[in-house]
Amino acid sequence: MNKLLLIVGGSTLVYACLAWTMGVWPGIELSKIPAGPGVEPLTVLQSEGREVYVANGCSYCHTQQVRPLDADKVFGRPSAPGDFKYQTPELLGSERTGPDLTNIGARQPSSVWQYIHLYNPRAVVPESIMPSFNWMFAVVAQSPAGVTPVPLPKSYAPARGVVVPTHQAEALIAYLASLKQPALPASEAASGESPTTAAAAGSAAVSGSAAVSTNAAPAGGYDATKGAALYTANCSACHQASGEGLPGAFPSLKGDGAVNKDDATKHIDVVLNGLHDARVSGVVYSSVMPPFAGTLSDAEIADLIDYERSSWGNHGKPVTAAQVATERAKAK
Repeated sequence: MNKLLLIVGGSTLVYACLAWTMGVWPGIELSKIPAGPGVEPLTVLQSEGREVYVANGCSYCHTQQVRPLDADKVFGRPSAPGDFKYQTPELLGSERTGPDLTNIGARQPSSVWQYIHLYNPRAVVPESIMPSFNWMFAVVAQSPAGVTPVPLPKSYAPARGVVVPTHQAEALIAYLASLKQPALPASEAASGESPTTAAAAGSAAVSGSAAVSTNAAPAGGYDATKGAALYTANCSACHQASGEGLPGAFPSLKGDGAVNKDDATKHIDVVLNGLHDARVSGVVYSSVMPPFAGTLSDAEIADLIDYERSSWGNHGKPVTAAQVATERAKAK
């Protein structure tokens, strides 16, 4: 009997020590880590969206951890402990069947894009293998007051009525919009090339978009390969690989006036500073285009713009990095 008590008591003690050392004590220490600069608690709606995210197994295919590796630079800066102060338990994930979502609120701020993608991912990313979550939406004869219907491409829209998001969809998109990495203090920020440059070569696989091809020769001797990679990484999800956008959701760059105008000031300004509620060819697009001034260098923006101005039959006059630098300085 004494031997049995010794065995049971000893094994229990060993288990308790291991549990304390590997689980309880690290948890107590980690809980003392302060929130990073700019890290805020989730709102009620965002918290509901986090529960929807968990309930639907989104973390099975998407991570929320940016490693300090070149391959991860496309997703944002390396994650820091303070980023997760209000994300307990952390949804770090271990698989990237889909891209990392740590900074998706900044990388893809357009709720219009997010709703279309949630309803049917292939409507914006043809190669996507993500399942459709159309059951989070309702098809109604007419959109209720104050509710904007989802502007689906015709081939994905219902034969009758319009598609509107349910509360679940609204909460989930609110949560995704909250996933933004605040900038670290200069003393902590790692120096080096921009995230987009480092990942440009492999960005098509990350974004799920096909490689983009041109139907016109590169203009002005710009780096066509880099321009195509930058477009794929940053623009093709909305404007599509064809440059034709999605009617009613994202404007076409093919034949666009600002893209083909010799004076590229407007084109440069939009890429640098983003756009919201833009009117293009009489249509108002409510989707948000993020600014790229903080993520792309002058040379990268010039390559990206020159790619757009020489592709899909466009014939805009090429721009230089010096022109981009001039426009960037005006905004300061």
